[in-house]
Order: sequence, then C-alpha cells, then structure tokens
Amino acid sequence: MTNHLKSYLDILAQSSPDAVSSVRKTVEKLMPEHIEQFTHREHIVGLLLGQVQSGKTGQMLGITAATADTDPGFNIFILLTSSSSALQQQTFKRAMESMDTFNVCDENDEVRFRSQAGRKPTLIILKKNTKILGKWRNTLASSGLIAGRPIFVIDDEADNASPNTKVNQKDISTINKHLSHILSLSTSSVYLQVTATPQSLLLQSDESAFKPTFVHYFPPGKNYLGGDFFYSDPKPFTNITTDDDELEVLLKSAETPEGMTKAIDTYLVTSAHIMLSGDSKVCNFLIHPSSGIGDHEKIYEKVLAYLGDTFLNIDQPSIRVKLEAAWKNLQESKPDIRDFQEVMDYLKTKPEIEVTTMNSGPSGKSRLTYEDGLNIVIGGNSLGRGVTFKSLQTVYYCRSAKSPQADTFWQHCRMFGYDRDRQLMRVFMPLPLFKMFAEINASGETLLKAVEEERFDEMQIVTTGKTKPTRKNVVDQSKYSYIVGGVNYFPPQPDQSSQADVENALEGYDDKAAEHDVSFEDAVSILKQFSSDPVNGWNMTNYINAIKAAGDERKAPKTLKLIVRRGRKISNGTRTLLSPDDRRTTMQYEDRPVITLYQLTGDKDLGWDGKPFWVPNIKLTNNRVYHNVE
Repeated sequence: MTNHLKSYLDILAQSSPDAVSSVRKTVEKLMPEHIEQFTHREHIVGLLLGQVQSGKTGQMLGITAATADTDPGFNIFILLTSSSSALQQQTFKRAMESMDTFNVCDENDEVRFRSQAGRKPTLIILKKNTKILGKWRNTLASSGLIAGRPIFVIDDEADNASPNTKVNQKDISTINKHLSHILSLSTSSVYLQVTATPQSLLLQSDESAFKPTFVHYFPPGKNYLGGDFFYSDPKPFTNITTDDDELEVLLKSAETPEGMTKAIDTYLVTSAHIMLSGDSKVCNFLIHPSSGIGDHEKIYEKVLAYLGDTFLNIDQPSIRVKLEAAWKNLQESKPDIRDFQEVMDYLKTKPEIEVTTMNSGPSGKSRLTYEDGLNIVIGGNSLGRGVTFKSLQTVYYCRSAKSPQADTFWQHCRMFGYDRDRQLMRVFMPLPLFKMFAEINASGETLLKAVEEERFDEMQIVTTGKTKPTRKNVVDQSKYSYIVGGVNYFPPQPDQSSQADVENALEGYDDKAAEHDVSFEDAVSILKQFSSDPVNGWNMTNYINAIKAAGDERKAPKTLKLIVRRGRKISNGTRTLLSPDDRRTTMQYEDRPVITLYQLTGDKDLGWDGKPFWVPNIKLTNNRVYHNVE
C-alpha cells in the first residue's frame, strides 16, 4: 500500500528539511480529529491558519498526502490558488515535483484526469477564475468519477475571491457559486480554507456554508521573520521612520524625498555586501507606495534617475557621504559588514540593477519570483498575495488609506519570510503606518492565542483606531455587530430576574469601595450570571468574549476594574445608567475594561416589576473595536 505522506516528506526534506517536522505536527493534529472521524455523510469546513509567507504550500500538500493515506475514500483533491496564472503554475510545478504518488493535473489536463483518476489519487491545481472553475465543474460532473464519493478542496488564500461578495444583496457572487456547485457534486466533502488573514472567514454568519467549524494554526519555523520581529515594541532596528508626507512629495513634486533616497542608498550598500560575500545570488528591494498604476510609473522614473545620478557621480564626496551614512547604519546591526571601501569599489563597477513595476505600463512585469540578480520592484495591489521575493532586504512603504482593512494591509508584509539576513533588514515607513502594523500584529496575536488554546467559540476579531477587519461586502451586515472600546454599554431592557445568582457571585464585594481589582477570569464568571437579550441587541456572550480577548493581549493588565453599587433608584427607559462619579471613574481607565454592576431597587413607580435586580454596565479597553457576527 502506497504511503503518500512518506513519499512527499522524503522529497520535501531534500529542499526544506526544517518544514518536515512542521508538516508532521499539522497532519498528526488534523488526521485523528477530522479525517479519521469523517463519516462520509457531511460537508465540513475548516481553516488552516499560517503567517504570511510561512510555508503554507508545503502544509497543504502534506495534508493532501496524509488524507489519501488516512481515508482512501478521498480520491479527488482540488487545490485552488489565487487568480494569478503565474502562481497557479508555480503551485502546479511544485506539486508535480513533490507529489509523485498522485495524478497531478493542470487546468487543461481533462484528458489526464479522466484516464488516470481511478488508478491513484488525483490532485487538480486550479486558479480561482470563473471560466476555469465553470469548466472543471462540468468536467467533474460529466466524468462520473465523483459520483457517490467525497471530495477534498483546499482553498489557498480563501479569504480572497472565495467569500460571497453579494451576501448583502441576497445574491451569490460567481466564484462563490462555482465553489458551492463543485462541493455539491459530491456526497460529502472537506473544504479546507487556508490563509494568513482570516478576518472575513471568521466573520461569516452561522448561516453561511463557508464559515469554518474548526481552526488549526501552524507556527512558522525558527528562522522566520514576521510581525514579532518587524513590529515589536520598542521599535526594532529594522524600521527607519520617514516623514508622514513622503507619498505626497513623491507623487506631486519633482523632488525625491529623503526617506526614499536613504532607502535606495541602503539597498545599494546591502546588495554590495551580499554580492561581495557570496551569501546569495539575489538581493531584492520592494517599493510599495500606492495602488495607482500611474503612481508606479512616476516613482519608476524617479528611482531610475536617482540610480543614474548616483553611479554617474559615484566619486563625488556628496555621494560618498550618503552611502557611508547608510553603511554605518547597517554596521550597527551587522558588525561584520564588508569594509566600506570594498562596498564603494563594487558600486563603482555599476552593477546591473533591474528596476521593474508590477501591474503598470510597458515596464511592468508579471514575474512571481525574483530569484537572481539585483531587483528594485515597484508595485501596489499585485504585491498583496502570492508574490514571493527571495532575499528581500529593503522595503520602502508609504501606502496610506483613510479606513485601512486589517487583512489587506497585513498581506502587504512581503518582508516576512525565511531567507532574509535579519541584520541587514531595513523597512522605511512613516511612524503612523508602523503603529498601525504593530496594532494589527497585536490583534493577530490575541486571535492566535485563542486558536492555540482551542477556544474556537471565543475567538474575537479586534481592530484598533480606524482600521476595519475586512471589506464590508463579504460580511452579512444584518448579522454583524461591533463593540467600541471606551464607550459605556448597558442592556436597554435589563433582565429583572437577575438577583439571587448575581448577589451570590458578588458576595464580599463592598459597594462603598470606589472600585475593585478583579481577574479577567473572575469577571467572566460574574458576567455569566447575566442573560442575553438578542431582540434588543444585547448579546452577553459577545461582551464576555471581548473581555477575554482584552485579557489575552500581550500587554494587558492582570486585572480589570469592577464597580459594585447597591440600592440604586433609576427609572426604566433611562438613557444613562451610571452616576456622574461612576462615569468619571470608568473613563479614567483606558488600558483595561471596567465593569460596573448596579443593583436597582426595581420600584413599580419607576417602571419596573417591584423587585430588586442587577444591571451590568461594560466599558471595554479604549481604542479597540470588537467585531461579532450572529
């Protein structure tokens, strides 16, 4: 009997030995819990969560091989890539090289599929394209090879293109409809979503067939550089702050702003060291200014002009001073950098540097990888998913947005990866953008903590400032709600039966004290004594999950504040619950939640039932927004 996983891992070990143990851990988790227990009577949806450029393709192929071993009933697998033809071909090539026990089919391999599918497991690599998915839906249906059998679909970058973008129009978008049709051809299925940015998937409503029912996170390997490296606090050596208005200067004036010139100088010195040392045959520099195609062309011309001037005047003192300043900055983190004179001698040879734009103009290219030489790449949206850069050492980023989306911006972090010299990494960006990325990273850590502790039902999407979790059109707005930190919330129609259980939970809490320090766990235990009121928009579970998320934050205080007051005479229908003093108390704590519990006398002449009861007031951590769906 063929051992598909062993064969795959043997081949993987030749190119990425460190990835083998990670793949093993993933399949050892997923196979017993989800494949061995699969009944062939259901359609299940799962989510494989990884970091940007952390080896998701290796994981997907490993899961495919292990599934074929664990349950031979799965004979047809589909791996979906983004709409990029280059990425689809890259994935197909990798599968052909490493899945030697499978019948691997390209988008145009219908004949191979029909002739070989019954002999060994078949893996079909398709891009998420309307025409391609429609064609293969018909091929699968007419072949008869899927009738009465399960199908396994792995959707890479599943948060992109796959969700229903017409959910708020009570309609179904084309790609989403094709995926539903393909899954419906089988008697049962496993649909495994894969992404580094799961916000849109986790915010699918319970009615959606594309909401995951389980999540597995695979951590990156030891040499991975990710959010914790680039967006730590205090600001790491890699990040160099540029002026906030550099994008405007770049696009609206004839000058090249200082931040960009420093970034180019840094790249020149970095590439000289790498080429002189023979550490790599490639050194890349990414410039991400905006999504505008015309903008890329303007910056392309400025980069060419600056490079031309630098090489033309390489012997001038002014050029030497700038390059030496870049060299000294790099030396602070790379003490063994090549001697400055060696660097200058190399640059005097005028090494060939290819400057390209992506998605723009006659100089634009559709390359997916830059694996050799010296390259400066200028781009926008095309840099967001799938594009990989080997030895990406310098990044200049100045893209801005009035209401940035967390998932979109996080996909812009192409500096994340394995094959970088961490001592030579430099990222140039304005401080507000650095803070935004640091906040997105912190929010992601909160989510991952819940995933790793298998608290799937408690996972909370948290954003900060003006950042939105994802695009609005893929979230059912009729099921969506959010809680804003720093705002006092209380139920508009309180549960008047909440007396005895709450009173027992509050035994020992003095109502004369200004406030109490309470652990997050104890606070949750108290809040569980209160019921939800979905009709009037009060979902206590959402508030409890937000409290837990606040406690999961890396820098969260160990306690929150609890205010207890008894014997309050407040009328039904009041627009404010708290007294002025208690409101001032809640507002002075910005870094943690504050829970205020009022026992109302419940007098009938005040519009109540005549018995005392408790009402909760909750203020969550300031500058946070907690997103929920029903």
